[in-house]
Amino acid sequence: MPATSTWKRGQRWVSDSEPELGLGIILDGSHGRVEIVFPAAGEQRCYAIDTAPLRRVKFQPGDRITTHEGVETTVDQVREEFGLRIYQTPSGEVTEAQLADSMCFSKPDERLFGGKLDDPGEFDLRGEALRRRAEMRRSPARGLAGARVDLIPHQLFIADEVANRLQPRVLLADEVGLGKTIEACLILHRLLITGRASRVLILVPEPLVHQWFVELLRRFNLTFDLFDEERCIAIEEGDPETNPFLDSQLVLAPLDFLADDEARATQAREAGWDVLVVDEAHHLDWTPEEAGANYEVVRTLAARTEGLLLLTATPQQLGPEGHFARLQLLDPGRYRDLRQYREETRQYEEVADLVDTLTKGGEASERLGALTAGRPRLLKAAADFLLEKEGSRERLIQDLLDGCGIGRVMFRNTRARLGGFPERLPLLAALKGDDEMATKVAWLTSLLEKLPAEEKVLVIAKTRELAEQIIESLRDTTGSVAALFHEDLTLIQRDRNAAFFADEDGARVLVCSEIGSEGRNFQFARHLVLFDLPDNVDLLEQRIGRLDRIGQRGTINIHVPYLKGTAEETRVRWIHEGLDAFRSSPQGAAEIQRELADSLDEALANPKKLKPLLTETEACRARISERLARGQDRLLEHSSHRPEQAAKAIATIKSWDDDAEFEDFLLRLFEHCGLHIEELSRRRYFLLPGNLKSDAFPALPNEGITVTLDRQRALEREQEAFLTWDHPMTRAALDLLLGSEAGNASFGIWESPSEKRMLLEAQVVVECVAPARLHVERFLPPVPLRIAVDHTGGDQTGDAALASAKLRRGDPASLLRNEAVKRKVLPTMLERVRDLGTEASRAVIESALQTMHAQLDSEISRLKDLAAMNDHVRPQEVDALVAREQELAAAIKSARVRIDAVRLVWKAPAV
Repeated sequence: MPATSTWKRGQRWVSDSEPELGLGIILDGSHGRVEIVFPAAGEQRCYAIDTAPLRRVKFQPGDRITTHEGVETTVDQVREEFGLRIYQTPSGEVTEAQLADSMCFSKPDERLFGGKLDDPGEFDLRGEALRRRAEMRRSPARGLAGARVDLIPHQLFIADEVANRLQPRVLLADEVGLGKTIEACLILHRLLITGRASRVLILVPEPLVHQWFVELLRRFNLTFDLFDEERCIAIEEGDPETNPFLDSQLVLAPLDFLADDEARATQAREAGWDVLVVDEAHHLDWTPEEAGANYEVVRTLAARTEGLLLLTATPQQLGPEGHFARLQLLDPGRYRDLRQYREETRQYEEVADLVDTLTKGGEASERLGALTAGRPRLLKAAADFLLEKEGSRERLIQDLLDGCGIGRVMFRNTRARLGGFPERLPLLAALKGDDEMATKVAWLTSLLEKLPAEEKVLVIAKTRELAEQIIESLRDTTGSVAALFHEDLTLIQRDRNAAFFADEDGARVLVCSEIGSEGRNFQFARHLVLFDLPDNVDLLEQRIGRLDRIGQRGTINIHVPYLKGTAEETRVRWIHEGLDAFRSSPQGAAEIQRELADSLDEALANPKKLKPLLTETEACRARISERLARGQDRLLEHSSHRPEQAAKAIATIKSWDDDAEFEDFLLRLFEHCGLHIEELSRRRYFLLPGNLKSDAFPALPNEGITVTLDRQRALEREQEAFLTWDHPMTRAALDLLLGSEAGNASFGIWESPSEKRMLLEAQVVVECVAPARLHVERFLPPVPLRIAVDHTGGDQTGDAALASAKLRRGDPASLLRNEAVKRKVLPTMLERVRDLGTEASRAVIESALQTMHAQLDSEISRLKDLAAMNDHVRPQEVDALVAREQELAAAIKSARVRIDAVRLVWKAPAV
């Protein structure tokens, strides 16, 4: 790289690793780094000067240039003043600053004319890399395939559905253990990989910070920075005027850290984010009279952030008011009135009945006519259905679900709906004794003696003090190795104790306070001891959900000790006999508990009132469950998981996973980059740095790394990297090759008995220069076109013999010494290549436009129609999509042609 003094503000440079960004402008080139902005792409980069992948834009006499005003002209002369270039053209002087930001500066022809040529095989490798990168960037599996996760249909459906939205603002409310964290991380991964998000803030309960950090890194190769007061102070010590939250793009922090400090909360708001994620969102306290500090922090952040993901397994834990408040965070314009919201929830049954009928293959009833009246989109869907058009039934069902609007802001899957989960076995232990603590510890000691030594046991109690008493008593009475988990332990201590419990040779027992029932995953254990019971039924489900999760393969034994003749016995029997909450997750449990609160209190005070309480509970449960099953829950089930759509996503991902040609290409690519590769077994390799051609190669330690391309093996052996198209090493290797000159100028000899001929092959790239937020690559990624011409300018692109010819390396010196070849024939051939590439690009651009318009017009039409049906769809969402379509159309229409690589071929008989 040039010396610091060479960098001048206002100079034009181009990124070798990202040529699609267009021409950049230097902002600063001092203090060992260079800052550059790419106006056409709306991107800014900061590089270390020694490793910046930048090349100075220097057009020469005879080159064609374009100005900001769109004027194309030819360079006659060039001069430099104060480090900036000025081009003299027939139209007058053009300064660097006046060059069009979207211009292409690709000069493989300079290497060709200079005789600096690579092996013919490198040209082929570069062409294959261009083609595969285009396929990767266009694929709907991008950002989903690269995660180290099982391909679970409902998770992939939600991730695909939400990540494709222009403004992803949803409540992820799957039941405990169904993978809300995975869903949120898949959405984030997709948004980050595609460039639609770059700044993300994740707020979680403090005990879950490290678990989220590990999950993001281990499964998604996403490194988030952990923020707390200590980190903020350290950043401010280096620069007292800075906002510490601007120091990182990806931030993970405890929610209480911001809620307890208004100054830090203000800094977080002012830092600006693309996506905000809030876990355990049922802790966001809100009533019509007062909002809690946590709720206020999230509300003010959400108001400034385009993307918002709220996660909770118990959305009704704080009652309908709390649920409404979370929906208000997602869409304050839509959810303005609590009374109106309550009225709407009573109107879902009619649509749910119709959707059920259609889903089961039944005929539409007369109710369809009432629902479609005055709704053009539904009228058309109904007409298509009555005419039995292909796919019309599914389209009608989706339009009906959208018309009710539930699925646009909330997703909730249940175990009962998905099926395939293990049995819960309640094991109630009625105990006698005067000392509750001593009696229960004696029972627990006996239980541990009876169970096989390899069985892990999770014990949960309400408070830290009780958890400490339990573990002390166990240590005094048994030889079992036990670990403790409560809120007053440091984050590191909690993680170590949880890991010690998970270790096959570690602690047999883990004793938790109530916080152990949230967020942590212990599905490797099959025995849960509820030392006491939480007051809130939803908290009970949180506790059981630590074991009852995806991945649990055995029957879950739920041990419930209680003293006979006490209020605790009444509570245990009410939960077991009335709610059946130990065996299953009862629908509307929180609502049932609120409705029966007075009766429950009376029974707890007087055991004789237990029997009428159970009778009342049975009736209340049947009534609420039936109402939910008829209405909202049924609609949520339909809109939260569409198996056909999920199956398509899974099939695409599996085709990526099983692509042997990709594996072969990746190995050749790694070898080109200088990696040493040792094959260990099928689809499994050991990679060493070897002779790397660049330091910019992430995720590769000096001691080497074992990698696998097999998803199942990657899930079973977390110490092995899972290589996919999305993996940082794959993307780095592609950038390293395509950002270098390797293979962009080549010469080969084609031995043939026919006449002598000179041919020129080229990889011409059709690419858009557009801001990443548009995600234009869905429709038009950088598309390589192979163009070939002969020395007369004849189009040889369709010559199959040339395309498959075996070329050998040769010396082009004699050809390039020929002045006529160098100054006339080759420039003419290059210009002909550019013209043919431009002509061929028109079909590519038109196809991209048609695809884009078809997709967005359909979505805009759907949203407008839905907005007419109800106000679940915000006007801003429709307006934003219309504006996005216009921006995309302008970007695609302005796509340019860039000659990325050229290969000169001399065809002659063998000597």
